Amino acid sequence: MQFNDISELRGQRILIVGMARTGVALARFLVKHGAEVTVSDHKSKAELAHWLDKMADVNVHLELGGHQPKTFLNQDVIVLSPGVPSHLKLFDYAKSRGVHVTGEFEFCSHFIKEPVIAITGTNGKTTTAQLVEVFLKESGKSVWIGGNYGPPISEYLLSGEKADVIIAEVSSFMLEHIEGFNPQNILFTNLAENHLDRYRTMEEYVNAKRKIFLNTNQATTSILNADDNAVVELARDPAVQRGRIFYFSRKPSLEPQIMNIGGAVTINDQIRVRTGPEIEYYSVANKKMRGAHSQENIMAAILVAREHGAKHEAIQRIIDTYGGMSHRLEYVRRVGGVEFYNDSKATNVHAVMRALDSFDENVILIMGGKDTNLNYTPLKDKVRRKVKTLILVGEAKERINRDIGDYSETFLIGTFEEAVHIAFQKSRISDYVLLSPGASSFDIFDSYVERGNYFKEIVNNFK
Repeated sequence: MQFNDISELRGQRILIVGMARTGVALARFLVKHGAEVTVSDHKSKAELAHWLDKMADVNVHLELGGHQPKTFLNQDVIVLSPGVPSHLKLFDYAKSRGVHVTGEFEFCSHFIKEPVIAITGTNGKTTTAQLVEVFLKESGKSVWIGGNYGPPISEYLLSGEKADVIIAEVSSFMLEHIEGFNPQNILFTNLAENHLDRYRTMEEYVNAKRKIFLNTNQATTSILNADDNAVVELARDPAVQRGRIFYFSRKPSLEPQIMNIGGAVTINDQIRVRTGPEIEYYSVANKKMRGAHSQENIMAAILVAREHGAKHEAIQRIIDTYGGMSHRLEYVRRVGGVEFYNDSKATNVHAVMRALDSFDENVILIMGGKDTNLNYTPLKDKVRRKVKTLILVGEAKERINRDIGDYSETFLIGTFEEAVHIAFQKSRISDYVLLSPGASSFDIFDSYVERGNYFKEIVNNFK
């Protein structure tokens, strides 16, 4: 069942699985437009008290503390929040009885009439999305940004706002249910091992990501990382080939090919961009964002922003002044000649590798968090060359220690606060203390934001 007009929601029996921010916004949107809404969550009323307070004035049925098969069968549509795994047997049972099961992002996308820029990849999604946002806003465009980071797309529908452009950061979880979603632009940053607590194999994860290309056509422009072999392999898919493709690269040797078909390439301190007949030039000599990989984010963002009317001079102003997002290689402070960086958003191995590429040596690295079965051995060479001391904390510390603990001085620590203090104690003048966990925060914290903020709080109290 697919709705294309909001008026079609009236009288529909719709079950939302998963409360939290997405469930609350979606419930409010559906009730506003006349649907009969039930919200089901395995958590108890006490655990969900914060979100229940936000729905106190909304007329919905609640099923908390578990899921009842009877409730699932008595629906026209079941909509899953992104955090809810799609492979539960209860959902298959409902489907077999004719109930349509979908995800919040796919469901809501059918009511969006504005141009959509969909940004996905393993790392760099949020930074690239924010760059596109500021490039467009600086050029006078009205923009809404959300999805995986920030507000869910249901909040945009609930607000009644009408932006010129929608920027949607799209995770693999959000893509699992794609059937009709058809963005004007697809931006794919990179592809590496991730979320192996949700997916049984890397292939399952890649197949979820691949769904972003399901409905491409001649009007679609895909912007792809030419330096990432896995992304280049995806580009060979006939679905991707249906539309126009721009590539971006940090390899000067690729300039002839990229300038021929369209895209962006970095040569020394200059980004060269071609989306039409002429080549444009942007300087990155004065960029404030740390790390060579930040140039990938800038190139990708320029390509998509120019598609939506961003101005050259506005883009250059942002390149010269934008310092990057919080919790992504964020400079915290300098204490006694030691610099502290908060990279709490680095929740996988590939993100840690990119962070370490931003430093030559003398790194004291704090890692650890929820154990999601990742393989940390790809980090061993960078740890051997750049990391003086490795501080491990959290549920994943034993796994990380087994994989890379032999390649630097390594300590396994009991608490996060103690880990940060020991990192400072081990540091000397000209060292860098880097929080780049390589794991999600959910063993100790509610989010990477909470983890990063606590790191900054501890560091800001150092004398």
